[in-house]
Amino acid sequence: MDSLTICINPTFSFNPANKAETTSFFFEPKPRPFICIHRARTSSVTLKAKSTFCHECVPRPLYIPNKISDASYVRVLDTTLRDGEQAPGATMSTQEKLAIARQLAKLGVDVIEAGFPVASKADFEAVRMIAKEVGNSVDEFGYSPVIGAVSRMVVKDIDLAWEAVKFARHPRMCIFIPTSEIHLKYKLNKTKEEVLKIVKEMVSYTRKLGVTDIQFVSEDSARSEKEFLYQVFGEAIRGGATTIVCTDTVGCVYPTEWGEFIADMKAKIPGAENVIISTHCHNDLGLANANTLAAVNAGARQVEVTINGIGERAGNASFEEFVMALKCRGKDLLGGLHTGINTKYLASTSTMDGMLKHKSTYEFISPEDIGLSRSNERGIVLGKLSGRHALKSRLIELGHDIDEKEFDDVFLRFKEVAEHKKVTNNGLE
Repeated sequence: MDSLTICINPTFSFNPANKAETTSFFFEPKPRPFICIHRARTSSVTLKAKSTFCHECVPRPLYIPNKISDASYVRVLDTTLRDGEQAPGATMSTQEKLAIARQLAKLGVDVIEAGFPVASKADFEAVRMIAKEVGNSVDEFGYSPVIGAVSRMVVKDIDLAWEAVKFARHPRMCIFIPTSEIHLKYKLNKTKEEVLKIVKEMVSYTRKLGVTDIQFVSEDSARSEKEFLYQVFGEAIRGGATTIVCTDTVGCVYPTEWGEFIADMKAKIPGAENVIISTHCHNDLGLANANTLAAVNAGARQVEVTINGIGERAGNASFEEFVMALKCRGKDLLGGLHTGINTKYLASTSTMDGMLKHKSTYEFISPEDIGLSRSNERGIVLGKLSGRHALKSRLIELGHDIDEKEFDDVFLRFKEVAEHKKVTNNGLE
């Protein structure tokens, strides 16, 4: 038989010649390969035997983009370096991002969403560095994190993102497009038919680049028409998507709603059985973690979280809360659902330190509803990820109406400053 790595209980010193010292082991009825996730308290040996593991360990399934051999295993995608950075004042330098990525790998995160390469030169460089270093690190148990790069469904964006992330051992392209009526009208200015055409062409284009791990994201899924979503996701799967992401972009759903939503997607999307269904929730109503738990209970097998729940507006689902909820109650309440996270590193990690055209595009609760006023008319905080239109609108608000040629220079200088500064007096990060 092939040699397989197994973990051993640290209270035993393994010696094949001494049967008494192997009493903590058992053989699975159906041998299957795995990667031990019980890092801190186990060691490994190689045996010519069936796949085995100690009683204290839960196996991490070998990584296959569109499949998980263990039906109870939930992949954890951390988006602190991308979505988390959208929190006001959360801008990180390239070196800070690299340090956080190293820590996420130590935690055993399945997927690190490293950034949005087209946003800036620094973002591109950060993703490239993380892909080359962290994405090629392999621990003694064979674990290596998947590294993801985010891109709009635009050829130049996809090309740039792939150029940054392709160096990883397990590179993933995370491509997104809005699907709700309000986003189609006010952000994309596209019809449903045009969106379906874009999805078909861009997923296929990504696949032709040689990408074998494609995450397709429907932005604002929760407010999208379900029948349209079945079509969009189905088109993405036909084109080669391996993970599909359902998003509560504005944090407006309740757990019962979101559980039913995920169940519907799982049952009615053509080809859903051939991909991983993921959930991405925001915390505007304080329900991001509850909604994430409802999603995995309904069949989602990837969750998207951030350290300390940081992120845009009220933040994202909290990495720590979700992982500990499964660790503490996954067995008795959720049918044995578990992750591959090494929770002993949670505390140390935790301590590391479209809305323009129509406010409802990214805003479910307005500041005025809870007795706050806006920093500017549209409630936008500008930062390194802000686009040209956002900056131009803010300049006009401040009384500066400049021509296109001069604005090009201003925009470049703004990006350079935003890379390094957290907050300025004018509401610019």
